[in-house]
Amino acid sequence: MPPDRDRWREIYDALRGDGASKEKAARIANAQLAGTIDHDSRPYEDRTKDELMGQARELDVKGRSRMTKAQLIAALRGGGEGSP
Repeated sequence: MPPDRDRWREIYDALRGDGASKEKAARIANAQLAGTIDHDSRPYEDRTKDELMGQARELDVKGRSRMTKAQLIAALRGGGEGSP
């Protein structure tokens, strides 16, 4: 088995162990090996307000400039004020 295949299996198995569906685990493993996955996996609460603001800007969250950190988190999760 090629080394990349071993790494793919390692990623896939870890994701499945965390509860990801077979399809989701395969897509993420493929993207990680291809280098096309680029996201911050830290919880929103561990990020700075500036980092959250940047993500809100990318998603075009309305009213983001007046939001507190807690409001930004709620909006980015899709359940609060100014949600996209």
